[in-house]
Amino acid sequence: MELRQLEHFVAVAEEQHFTRAAERLAVSQSGLSASVRALEQELRTPLFSRTTRTVRLTEAGRALLVEAERTLAGARAARDAVDAVRGLLRGTLTVGVEQCVAGVSPARLLAAFHREHPQMELRLRQEGTSSLLDGVAGGRLDLAFAATVSPAEWRGELVPLAREPMVLLCAAGHPFAGRAEVAWEELPGASFIDFHPDWGPRRAADEAFAAAGVRRTVGLEVNDVHSLLELVQEGLGIAVVPHHFSRKPEAARLVAVELAGVHRPVYESVVVLPGARGLSPGARALMRLVREDPVREPDGADAGGCCNRAEPVSP
Repeated sequence: MELRQLEHFVAVAEEQHFTRAAERLAVSQSGLSASVRALEQELRTPLFSRTTRTVRLTEAGRALLVEAERTLAGARAARDAVDAVRGLLRGTLTVGVEQCVAGVSPARLLAAFHREHPQMELRLRQEGTSSLLDGVAGGRLDLAFAATVSPAEWRGELVPLAREPMVLLCAAGHPFAGRAEVAWEELPGASFIDFHPDWGPRRAADEAFAAAGVRRTVGLEVNDVHSLLELVQEGLGIAVVPHHFSRKPEAARLVAVELAGVHRPVYESVVVLPGARGLSPGARALMRLVREDPVREPDGADAGGCCNRAEPVSP
């Protein structure tokens, strides 16, 4: 079993398509297929279930994917460590990020990193927090900027970035719009708009509703902030979101209302770092920027579509 075969296998697993995987790796499709077939023959089991339209991992393929990602991450870390001893910072730094994570501007942070280490290849993956945790645990990501991570679900290090209250966001014509605050017991029966369950704001809202003992139904689920704000503006429901969402230009005609009582939801942003395997040289360099010279949004700025003004937490 060669590292090259594992790289080919992981690419096909991620792309779920041989042609796209071959294009990504800049190899011929026939060569990629032959490499995967050789790996299957060596392991004496199919790794993919193939049809004319889809490529899906088998149970054996799913088991191999976890170990293949760890093996490739270990190989990259070994090469990077040798380069670091030689005074070079090369290789690849793969960073995961939640959308609209508070307390840091990933775009400006990565730009500062690139200026200092132009030989490093940067890769960015935007995913929900649960997927980010899996990515760091499996070695697919060197680190991640995530939200609403409990210490119980992550055994590695969590570096706090910022925390802020969540508010109820509604259209100007909604009955809650003229209120200073809304009690939890008033919320059952309301129509809610929220993100898919993997995203940090949804996780924080779900935890708060559970703590308050209030059941709710999310009728409209979205994957981006702009869609959520547009649906709220059209009066199709209300949303419980991090407070900085209410400062976005698209939310100018919406009304933010505080949630009363002891169960006030909080949105917390953190850096997720790997546990036992430790940081790669590139990740250590990026964390130095976070800890020593954080790239934060100036008040009122809106980089990458997200206003990051929140209460910072010293890393």
